[in-house]
Amino acid sequence: MTLKIGLTGGIGSGKTTIAKIFELLNVPVYYADAASKRLYKIDKELMQKMKQHFGDDIYNKDELDRTKLASLVFNDPQKLELLNSLVHPPTIRDAVEWMNQQTTQYIIKEAALLFESGSNAGLDYVIGVYAPQDIRIKRVMERDNATQEEVLNRMARQMDEETKMKLCDFVITNNEQELVIAQVMELDRKIKKLTG
Repeated sequence: MTLKIGLTGGIGSGKTTIAKIFELLNVPVYYADAASKRLYKIDKELMQKMKQHFGDDIYNKDELDRTKLASLVFNDPQKLELLNSLVHPPTIRDAVEWMNQQTTQYIIKEAALLFESGSNAGLDYVIGVYAPQDIRIKRVMERDNATQEEVLNRMARQMDEETKMKLCDFVITNNEQELVIAQVMELDRKIKKLTG
């Protein structure tokens, strides 16, 4: 039986980096964000709903106009909630299909809004990636060329980091002091033991 493991953390925590380390250990990883970007292009029902709620011009041919979408939802909590309610169900279905095809001892589903979207349902365990807020802010400012205020606004829309970590079964600390590869390898050993 393949164990289904969630991997989550706040913006800038480094969860994608952690996921890539698991991939180096031959663990299949499902990236929810990348999947939703793919589904915006190929899921006809989702495309139809997007046009219905955000206007036909939200797509240019079959390409989602991300800039336009961001300008519509980022300062409007209700529109952001609406967007999430449209994209989460097909992404969760896609993840379940993907997980059911895997045959390794365990797989990982990486998602920022794992608890918020309810996509932790059906998972056996969840790994949280923790990083102090100042490090997360610095990382996102550098990565996205964003201002501190923009990063703080994005953080405010996510579940509180402390609360999120309490919901996780395992926590990897990514504070630029503790070695993350060693933590991932230790966790890999623990999870493989759990698969019996």
